[in-house]
Amino acid sequence: MQTHFTDQQLQDPGTERANEILRACVHCGFCTATCPTYQVLGDELDSPRGRIYLIKDMLENERVPDAKTVKHIDRCLSCLACMTTCPSGVHYMHLVDHARAYIEQNYQRPWSDRALRWLLARIIPHPMRFRAALAGAKLGRPFARLLPDPRLRAMLEMAPKTIPPVSRNDDPQSFAPEAPRRKRVALMTGCAQKALNTDINDATIRLLTRLGCEVVVAKGAGCCGALTHHMGREDESHGSAARNIRAWCAEIDGDGLDAIVINTSGCGTTVKDYGHMFRTDAALAGDAARVSKLACDISELLAELMPEADVTARNLAKAEIAGTDMAEPTGAEGSGPIRVAYHAACSLQHGQKIKTHPKALLKGAGFEVVEPADSHLCCGSAGTYNLLQPEISGQLKARKVRTLEAKQPDIIAAGNIGCMMQIGSGTGVPVVHTVELLDWATGGPKPRALAE
Repeated sequence: MQTHFTDQQLQDPGTERANEILRACVHCGFCTATCPTYQVLGDELDSPRGRIYLIKDMLENERVPDAKTVKHIDRCLSCLACMTTCPSGVHYMHLVDHARAYIEQNYQRPWSDRALRWLLARIIPHPMRFRAALAGAKLGRPFARLLPDPRLRAMLEMAPKTIPPVSRNDDPQSFAPEAPRRKRVALMTGCAQKALNTDINDATIRLLTRLGCEVVVAKGAGCCGALTHHMGREDESHGSAARNIRAWCAEIDGDGLDAIVINTSGCGTTVKDYGHMFRTDAALAGDAARVSKLACDISELLAELMPEADVTARNLAKAEIAGTDMAEPTGAEGSGPIRVAYHAACSLQHGQKIKTHPKALLKGAGFEVVEPADSHLCCGSAGTYNLLQPEISGQLKARKVRTLEAKQPDIIAAGNIGCMMQIGSGTGVPVVHTVELLDWATGGPKPRALAE
């Protein structure tokens, strides 16, 4: 794509990066085939290619964003399926993130939008505030239909029926390995996950210590910044990220870390991008790059700690390329294995390019693993998307649930709390984090969702 930025415009690092990305686009349109919003809405401007044209025009002309441009960019899920499909390597994530920051700085949203976004940014990244809000939402759910704004209704309807107890495992501390120590790792305990499902971090700690890891919850670490980052609120998102960088670098420079483990894939995609986010920050650029290099999804580390899963992953990849199915593991005691429908979170399969490890780990643990049709398409969660764009999100959720239930699973597994909440609100099939199933299969307790 031809661009016409001035030399002065290119002095801005964000614009310079946008120019590089725009020039990589060849207008081929392959991205439209895998874009969930284009499939739902059928509007070229609700496809990556259409949004790229809007962003180019807005940035080149230093235009005050208009309502039309903002509407179509707001409708983007940031699922990044377009990046998986793109043959030209267009880094759409960096482009749309910069566009959102530009909009936040230059566009005056209606007061209701500003109020809602401010509220989400002030509540969700803070676990105790989020818990209080969830308790209030439970009380307000019977009156949801009376609310005029569908976004407020969506917020009440998405609140879980039960709020889990606070887990003290989320406090800064160190957990000794149960076997000879193989690694020392920091666990990112997150923010929303600590309010919505405390079992995930507990299961992660049990499983890693069982496999010989010393697990550290670093003092000062918290929200990754993804939620505010995707709303264009750069100062807030970078503030959250900077606190994490300092907390983890204190551990790296202290007793050392072999990995920074993340069990919420949306957070993982953001933490792995810290190096880019702070590339122009003289004080934090080096430390941010160190953190990004050590960051890994829990499935990546488990594939290394459980080598039989790595063999399964290679065989899975070969089977996928060949278009064949792998033989399922035999169930114990002559019974059939538990049938698990694996939902691939967009932030994991597209954002981090991790596709085979979770399935291989589940297969290696004895589960029968199946995948839904169109597994590359988003479930509609996408951070706060299901709260800000409930109508589109609802259509994507219905389609995802339909394809998952078509596999007649006993359990649905996923590696991202947002996906779990989204899918769980639309099905009666238990939705469990992948690490909870692996913990259960290797001696841990039965996941709460299955016990209930």
